[in-house]
Amino acid sequence: MASTRREFLRTSALASTLLLVPKFLRALDRGPCLARLADAPGARRLIVVQLGGGNDGLNTVIPYKNDLYYKARPTLGLKETDGILALEKDMGLHPALKGLKGLYDQGHLAVLNSVGYPNPDRSHFRSMDIWQSGSGSGEVVSTGWLGRYLDSNCPDCQRPYNALEIDDTLSLAMKGSIRKGLALKNPDRFHQINQNHLLAKVSKETKPEHHDQVDYLYKTLAETASSADYLYDKSKIYKSAVAYPNSEFGKNLKTTAELINSGVESRVYYLALSGFDTHVRQHQEQQRLFTDLGNGLAALADDLQKNDQWNNTLVLVFSEFGRRVGQNASNGTDHGTANNVFLAGGALQKKGIINDAPDLVNLDQGDLRHQVDFRSIYANILKDWLEADDTAILGTGFERMSGLV
Repeated sequence: MASTRREFLRTSALASTLLLVPKFLRALDRGPCLARLADAPGARRLIVVQLGGGNDGLNTVIPYKNDLYYKARPTLGLKETDGILALEKDMGLHPALKGLKGLYDQGHLAVLNSVGYPNPDRSHFRSMDIWQSGSGSGEVVSTGWLGRYLDSNCPDCQRPYNALEIDDTLSLAMKGSIRKGLALKNPDRFHQINQNHLLAKVSKETKPEHHDQVDYLYKTLAETASSADYLYDKSKIYKSAVAYPNSEFGKNLKTTAELINSGVESRVYYLALSGFDTHVRQHQEQQRLFTDLGNGLAALADDLQKNDQWNNTLVLVFSEFGRRVGQNASNGTDHGTANNVFLAGGALQKKGIINDAPDLVNLDQGDLRHQVDFRSIYANILKDWLEADDTAILGTGFERMSGLV
């Protein structure tokens, strides 16, 4: 028995994918909790889309009537004749973002320019940590802003599936000190992993002792095993007929829509689209990535609209930083600072371009100065959309933005 337990503990690294638990702990699945999302008509959810690598915001929302833009980007700057999708305030979307233009035309898109934070960091890893933790650049925080949201909302009864990351690993953004989200690529595969026969055999032969760490491990495994069953059963309810991009990102968006339209009780979904570190060949790379992004989000909106789920869904699109104003010698751009952020949904309070275009005159050593602190947007989403205590989750020290959602 002791050797069996040691083997179990050696394999407990699998707890990160959270496989199997003793059957007697399955009872944890049905304990008391907050009113379920499915039982609360109109309850709101958030979908976060992370553009990994540092997207070039100036070639995303383009100030195409500003001569300084073309002076800084003599070959990289996009012109009206390239098919820029005109918006307002002398700005337009990249030609490949037709899906976002469609949402804009419906009044379902808001654009915030020059979003960042004081004393910006140009490291991918550090800046992403700052955005995911919702902290200042001088702080190191080990929890994420959405994880702390989970902590603040009934930490003793929330289920892991209340926040889902459609990926193999869980981001810092989704990790709280008490509760965490759940990472999975698709419910079927996640359920198959959970049915691992070796761990099933171990679970029948072992019982947790009264030891905090062992109890925590079993409780975590129990919660996740029951979550796998729940998501597998729910995912059978709705299968989408909407055409999504034939890409990994498109498949993940489709999975998200199917879970939502199946009635999964999740408040938060987290997805990522990577490849935006465009030091070279930026035109080609952005064309490919933006086609995927725009068409994917348009398909998601269409799918949710057809099932009356779009008005209670908010999509946040961000990247860890923008790029430098001037192009480099390789027809690309290097790491910069402030960037644009998109909000999409059927119930936006403010629509279109929310603030002024980036200031190309008053630069900071060749980089944009931020107009909006990203935590101001987070605070608005937490308080006005998710009805959470934004101050307890994010702290203070920045001007809160209100009236967006």
